[in-house]
Amino acid sequence: MTQLLLGIAPEWTPTLDNFVAGRNVELLSALRQALAARQGERGFYIWGEAGAGKSHLLQAAAGTARAAGLDAAYACGEVPQAAQVVAVDGVEKLDAAAQIELFSLYNRQREHGGMLLVSGAQAPAFLPLRDDLRTRLGWGLVYQVHALDDAEKTQALKQHAQARGFDLPNEVTTYLLRHGRRDLPALLATLDALDEHCLRLKRAASVPLLKEVMQG
Repeated sequence: MTQLLLGIAPEWTPTLDNFVAGRNVELLSALRQALAARQGERGFYIWGEAGAGKSHLLQAAAGTARAAGLDAAYACGEVPQAAQVVAVDGVEKLDAAAQIELFSLYNRQREHGGMLLVSGAQAPAFLPLRDDLRTRLGWGLVYQVHALDDAEKTQALKQHAQARGFDLPNEVTTYLLRHGRRDLPALLATLDALDEHCLRLKRAASVPLLKEVMQG
């Protein structure tokens, strides 16, 4: 009730804890271990279809590193400055100059024991990048990020709603999965819009309100 009166929804931040692993349990475990140990394998390349959770994992890894007192940087489609933990999202978007920057960054991270996480849409061998960079990205741990099935998406949606502080009826989840876009970022964005719509109207989430959001 207080939340409805104030009209405030808690901010949602991607973390390793709120990532619904599905078939990505091994990847999630490897990331946790690498971030906690600060030694061992320091290079990760993750790939998969749009909406599979690559950006979530890279942002979450950077956030976990900062929470542990480490210097961390995240960027999408560009190369950030060197840090103890660097995450580069969407490597296939890098132009020729940025690819040279990433190649140099890779070598610096490896020399100084820094951690580098890179994501892309394809496995390293099929990336449209310069040969030396493509080879380097395949040297570390390489994981495919598998998209969630409907049951796992339902879990992710309910978890997201809980984090924002509102109840998500089963019929709303079912309707959203049946009629909304299939990728998880779009589903979560629709859920955020529904939450804001409910707060404005001071009403509980329902299928009619969801229809209004999706039609709008």
